Formats: sequence, C-alpha cells, structure tokens
Amino acid sequence: MRGTTKATVAKARALRRTMSPPEVRLWTILRRQALGVKFRHQHPIGPYSLDFYAPALKLCIEVDGAVHGMGDNPERDERRDAWVLGRGIRTIRIPAEEVMRNLEGVYQLILQGG
Repeated sequence: MRGTTKATVAKARALRRTMSPPEVRLWTILRRQALGVKFRHQHPIGPYSLDFYAPALKLCIEVDGAVHGMGDNPERDERRDAWVLGRGIRTIRIPAEEVMRNLEGVYQLILQGG
C-alpha cells in the first residue's frame, strides 16, 4: 500500500507470526470468510498494522488487550483510528477478553457492523 514503509511491512509480518490467543480465536472465524468477505491479518497501512482488514468493506477490526486502556494508549488509538478513517476505513474495537468470553457475540457485533 502506498505510504507504507518497509519497517511497517516487516512489523506486520512479525505480528502475523505472534498472534495473541484472542486474535487466533477471531482469525479462525474471519479467515473462513464466514462473513462472506476476505479478511487480511496484520495488514500494513501507512505507519500502522491493522489487526484484521476487509478491503471489500473498508473495515478494520482491532482486538484490544488490557494495555490499550493504560497510559496514553487510548489517545494513541484515537489518533490511529482517525488516521485510518481519513483513508475511508472504519474501525471496530473489540476487547480481547470479550473475544475469549463471547466469540458468538463478537461475531454478531461484526455482522451488524459494530
């Protein structure tokens, strides 16, 4: 993707190899095209890597662990989401604990578009 650095691409590749348990759980549904569209995992865009991205829907799904609520991370996430939205991509943020506890509910949330 235009504007994506080699460092961002390398980081995305590394992240694909080290998925968290909640990411693995959600990926098992998304990769089967259960929603009728193809998702990419750790898709590099600009300076960021999107946890899951459906190009056909211009939809990003982020699985947020506990660290996302600490320090300046909420503000960083807001800036990142705004940057991504500026490129026409909507973001749905899902707490990692919710993926582990209620995968069917997460699936329904994604189906409804967040």
